[in-house]
Amino acid sequence: MCGDLESRADLEYGTLPGLVRAAAERHGPREAVADGRTRLSYAELGERVERAAAACIASGVAPGDRVAVWAPNTVDWIVSALGAVTAGATLVPVNTRFKGVEAAYVLRRTRAKLLFVTGTFLGTSYVASLRRAAQEGTGPGPLPGLPHLEEVVVLSDDAPADFVPWRDFLATGEAVPRATVRTRADALRPDSPSDIVFTSGTTGHPKGAVITHAQTLRAYDVWSELAGLQEGDRYLIVNPFFHTFGYKAGVIACLLRGATMIPQPVFSVPAALANIAAERVSVLPGPPTLHQQILDHPDRERHDLSALRLVVTGAAVVPLQLVERLRDELKVATVLTAYGLSESSGIVTMCRRGDPPEVIASTSGRAIPGTEIRVVDAAGRETAPGDPGEVLVRGYHVMSGYFEDPAGTARAITPDGWLRTGDVGALDADGNLRITDRIKDMFIVGGFNAYPAEIEQLLGRHPDLAEVAVIGIPDARLGEVGKVFAVRRAGSCLTADDLIAWSRREMANYKVPREVAFVPALPRNASGKILKTRLRGGLPGPAGATA
Repeated sequence: MCGDLESRADLEYGTLPGLVRAAAERHGPREAVADGRTRLSYAELGERVERAAAACIASGVAPGDRVAVWAPNTVDWIVSALGAVTAGATLVPVNTRFKGVEAAYVLRRTRAKLLFVTGTFLGTSYVASLRRAAQEGTGPGPLPGLPHLEEVVVLSDDAPADFVPWRDFLATGEAVPRATVRTRADALRPDSPSDIVFTSGTTGHPKGAVITHAQTLRAYDVWSELAGLQEGDRYLIVNPFFHTFGYKAGVIACLLRGATMIPQPVFSVPAALANIAAERVSVLPGPPTLHQQILDHPDRERHDLSALRLVVTGAAVVPLQLVERLRDELKVATVLTAYGLSESSGIVTMCRRGDPPEVIASTSGRAIPGTEIRVVDAAGRETAPGDPGEVLVRGYHVMSGYFEDPAGTARAITPDGWLRTGDVGALDADGNLRITDRIKDMFIVGGFNAYPAEIEQLLGRHPDLAEVAVIGIPDARLGEVGKVFAVRRAGSCLTADDLIAWSRREMANYKVPREVAFVPALPRNASGKILKTRLRGGLPGPAGATA
């Protein structure tokens, strides 16, 4: 079992490079990645990862350096990311929905030395976006505003001036002996940082949760065991690789079990249906909205979905009807829900196979092995079963801290190791956790976590706004969307349409407010804190102010 000391993946493999090498040896001829016309066996994937690691070493990446990947789900993301980690670097996945300013913040904050970036994705040139965001500065590299970024590799056959095409980058590693790559990988320790996953705190500044190799291996061996992921499964990875759900519950879990990774860059229902049928997909994790759209699509019956056997969902309330429809209409044998956050390596609780549908739909399951959960009131006292309070978590998978942020780490983790999740939940008598609210005001837009404080900070850059406050409101299609309450500067004629259009240019689409209410002033308490309860209660703006 996954909880037994003898079978722990962190003890068996030690590090992620150890896992990649073992998977190549154990599952050699088995298909590892099916990305359109690109088909790689586990042995071929291992070779490509080592080649990418050699190129990283040739480019000057040293152990502990941060290497970022800003690209959609493709085989090149997998190879570049695992190659960087094999070279001893700490991976920094960058959200593909970010605009240039947002990506530049993450790169600057981590002092990333090397960046792998896609060319054009969803009609946007990421290179041009980043160049615009980092053109001012005195740095010696290709982007003056990012002085620590020495090289930018475009995951394409060509690249603009000052940037390096993927093929040319890989060629630089040909002079690096395989033994050098192996030595570099073997020097890593299980407690070395493997990645920095960015989330957001209450200040609005993104924070990077530092997770180690051992934490990742142990947590996703447990995830794979509880989910029932098997050798030979064919896993459609729609969850983005920049998120723990896509990278670790996807790529790492497949490496652990010998499953085939089928990356899908963008969630499109027709593409997902076609992939499930053509690739005989058996595993499809994702947010509830993903599965709901598949069930409701008019062309569903034209596709053979009979290979599907495992669905893992979470990130939002899961309707009981959705669980029943997946089981009854698609004949999915296993439907599970789970709960986690970046600071806990992406996992805290999970339902178990055999749980009744009402438990799967109404809770996020029980604590995974090796994890403790407490629900406490404002005074820190444990609440009675069924009573809500803040969810605290303690276990091997809790982050070592926020990257170079001891103050933020101290606020998040108590001296005795309890992670303050900021989520309100309740435990039932059987230990199943039900998340009921979010202390941090986070809301979920189509499966993406949106943080009001971060959106407020971005909106604060608009020259015509004096004050803003953002809340989540219900949306039939996306679950929740943002609504902004804004105070115009004197003399401004800014309209709701103007602000939404500006937001679409300046921030990731899921962060863009869908409604705007202009108000004379924001409600505040005696200490000056904005009263978002008043805003959620429907505080009206002036007539005609809502778009």
